[in-house]
Amino acid sequence: MNPAIVIPTYWAADAADTHAPGAYDHSTDLHSPAPELDACLKSLEQVRDICRIIVLVVCPPATTAAARERVETIARSHPSLTVTVVSNTEAARIRDRVSEIAPRAPGEPVSLRGYGAIRNMGLAVANILAHDAVIFLDDDELVLGPDFMKQALYALGQLTRQGLPILAKSGYYYDRSGSPLADTSKADINHRWWTKRIEFNRWMRRALAGTRISRSNYVCGGCFALHARAYTRVAFDPWITRGEDLDYLFNMRMHGMDVWFDNEWAVKHLPPASDHRSPRFMQNVYRWYYERAKLSYAAGQHDLTPVTPASLMPYPGPWFSRELDERVRKTAAARMMFTSEHEGYWRIWRDGIARAERYANENKTKYLKFQSFWPSIMDGLWNDTELAQMLEECTCRASSST
Repeated sequence: MNPAIVIPTYWAADAADTHAPGAYDHSTDLHSPAPELDACLKSLEQVRDICRIIVLVVCPPATTAAARERVETIARSHPSLTVTVVSNTEAARIRDRVSEIAPRAPGEPVSLRGYGAIRNMGLAVANILAHDAVIFLDDDELVLGPDFMKQALYALGQLTRQGLPILAKSGYYYDRSGSPLADTSKADINHRWWTKRIEFNRWMRRALAGTRISRSNYVCGGCFALHARAYTRVAFDPWITRGEDLDYLFNMRMHGMDVWFDNEWAVKHLPPASDHRSPRFMQNVYRWYYERAKLSYAAGQHDLTPVTPASLMPYPGPWFSRELDERVRKTAAARMMFTSEHEGYWRIWRDGIARAERYANENKTKYLKFQSFWPSIMDGLWNDTELAQMLEECTCRASSST
């Protein structure tokens, strides 16, 4: 196989912008003395048979040059790695080519803006460079040993004992305390109705105790491998506000394929400190109402496999079931009373559900329309000579002496 590792890295102009409303979860201050990306690349230096690393530089347009320079400096400090740096400049050319191939595709589905579109940009770049497998890694993660590539590619492209193809598989992560399970210590009223921890842990314990490869209800977007037979057929959803990795599992099932879980493939997750602010909560409200509406719409399409809450128990089925309305209302009310963001949660309690349902109804058909163009987009981009040359010129190559 000819794999590539894809790492989206999110940058902000300064520390204040990393926590601004609408900012990505793990944006790095351009002036940070110890960016997570540096540690991530350092951990990859130990890996045997390391492949090309594609770094997607997500930043405001005004900081493109500065962010690119910072990322290239970090990449050059790891001379044993081959790193292709993709910024807004290269992404614009790829986006223009996608528009030429599929002029009627809705929205901006392949770009460096929005979680799903960013993942699609990673797939597009790998496709242009003729990589037949993509391994997604997050910049706030560390690989745990020299066999990372061997573990990532284990069984990918092969068949299960039942003859089912393994075209997408997820590993998992250990947190700072060394646990693969979700922290259940937050059991106060602010989290009572808005936590996946208990149901997630129930599923995870079962998966960790089972065979190495099992059918997954979970995707760790920073430890996720896709074969070209999956990624050239199924795209990420640009209209989902968060959780594009788990949503990809739903999209695969809609198209008659599965995501698999590998209980021997893991990374270390070291995210920077963050808090649960009301804008982020609202993004999640949008996410789940959109998910519920999209899956309900898709279930009515004769050529797609229905994805139901019952088929995804104990996790994540409850999150797009009828329980969702009560979870949102009770959580917004509790946080309105018991956190400092009274006004933000009051607005969500008052009309957050109505706003989320409006967004869901306006956008629930768009992914499937875009998805109908995806195979032709991938076919048109595969090994595109002009774009491949542009990307090779953006590559910091491994030193021949290492």
